[in-house]
Amino acid sequence: MDTEVDRISSLPGNVLDQILSDLPIRDAVRTSSLSRNWRYKWSHIPHLVFDTQCVSIPSEDQTVGKNKLVSIIDHVLLLHNGPIYKFKLSHRDLLGVSDIDRWILHLSRGSTKEFVLEIWKGQRYKLPSCLFSFENLIHLELLNCLLKPPSAFKGFRSLKSLHLQSVTLAQEVFENLISRCALLERLTLMNFDGFTHLKINAPNLQFFDVGGVFDDVSFENTLLLTQVTIALYEKVKNDQNMSRRSSCKLLSFFVNLPRIRRLKIHNYFLKNLALSKIPSTLPKSWVDLNYISIHINFNDFEENAVAFCLLKSCPNLQEIEMLGRPEEKAVVGPLTGLWGDDNWKSLFGQLRQVKIAGISGTRSELDCIKFLLSNSPVLEQMTVRPAPNEGGLEMVKELLRFRRASTRAEVIYMEP
Repeated sequence: MDTEVDRISSLPGNVLDQILSDLPIRDAVRTSSLSRNWRYKWSHIPHLVFDTQCVSIPSEDQTVGKNKLVSIIDHVLLLHNGPIYKFKLSHRDLLGVSDIDRWILHLSRGSTKEFVLEIWKGQRYKLPSCLFSFENLIHLELLNCLLKPPSAFKGFRSLKSLHLQSVTLAQEVFENLISRCALLERLTLMNFDGFTHLKINAPNLQFFDVGGVFDDVSFENTLLLTQVTIALYEKVKNDQNMSRRSSCKLLSFFVNLPRIRRLKIHNYFLKNLALSKIPSTLPKSWVDLNYISIHINFNDFEENAVAFCLLKSCPNLQEIEMLGRPEEKAVVGPLTGLWGDDNWKSLFGQLRQVKIAGISGTRSELDCIKFLLSNSPVLEQMTVRPAPNEGGLEMVKELLRFRRASTRAEVIYMEP
C-alpha cells in the first residue's frame, strides 16, 4: 500500500493538481488523511467547485444543511494556499445568503478567471459591487442574479464567455456590459428581465444564443459572428402596430451577419419576423450558412413567406431542420403556390440532409417538402416525422410521388 501511495506522491505537481481538481471538493479535502505529505496538497488546487456532490442537504433539515455548506466553503477558502482560477457555487438548495458576498470579496483579491454562481431558489441575488472588479475574468456564468454594477465599471477586459440565465439588469446596464467586454466571444442569454432591446455590439463575438421575451435584436460590429440561436418564447401580441415596428428591426438584423454558418430560429421568432414587410430575398445571400433550423406554423402564409425568403437566400446549405407547430389554428392566406415556384431549379447545390417534424400533411407542408426535394440535386436523406396522432398512409403516398432532383435521395417516414 505504501508503495502505491509513493508512486502517486511522486507524480509532478501539476498532475496531482489535476487529479485533485477532478475530484469533488469533499473527496479532495479527504486526501489529507492519506499521509503527512498529502495533508495540505488539496489546498493548492486552482479549481474549486461547490455543488450537490460537496454536501447533500436533506429536505427535512434545510437550515442545518445550509450551515454545513457555508462552513465547508469558509473552511476551504481559509486554508487554501495559492491562486483560485475557477470558483463554482451551484447547489440546488442554497439561497442567496449574505455569506456569498464575503466569498466574492475574497475572490476579488485574487486572480479568478472563471466564476460560476447558480442560485436555484428564492429571489434574485444582488451581486456585490466587488464582483465587477475581477480583472482576470475570462468566463462568467450567473443564474438568478440581479446585476447592478458601480458607475465606475469599465467592463471585464479579459472576458470571453458570458452566460446569463434568469437575471435582472437595466437596459443601459446590459448594453454597457456587452459593449465594454471587447474580447467577448460567446454570449448566452436565457429568461431575463429589465431590458427588452437586445443591442449586441461585440467585435469578437462568434456564438450568440438567446431565449426569452424581448422586442427586438440588433447587431453592430459583429462581423465574426458565426453561430446564432434566437428563441422568442411569447406569442406575438394583438397590438399589430407595435409588433410591426419591432419586427422591422428584427428583420434588419440579418443584414449584419455576413459570416454566419449556423442559424436557429425557434419558438415564435419567425412569427415576429413575419409581421414586417417580407422581401422576396434578403439584400445579400448568406454564402457561408450551412445549417438552418426553423420553427414554423405551416398554416400561416406570412411565416411560410419568411421561411421561403430565408431558404432562397442560403444557396450553400448542407442541412435543414424544420419543426412545425400544427397545434395552431390556420391563418387565412393564399398558401397554395408559395412553395411551388418553378424559377429556382437546383437552388440547394450542397444540401445533403433535411429533417422535418411536427407536420400533419397539409398542402403547404407537402409543398415545402416537394420544393426541397426538387431543388436539391445532391440530397442524401430526408426524414419526415409527423406530429402525434397525425400522418399515415396518405402522407406516405404523397411523399413517394414527389420528384427528386437527387437520384440518391432517401426519404424516411418516421412514426410519431
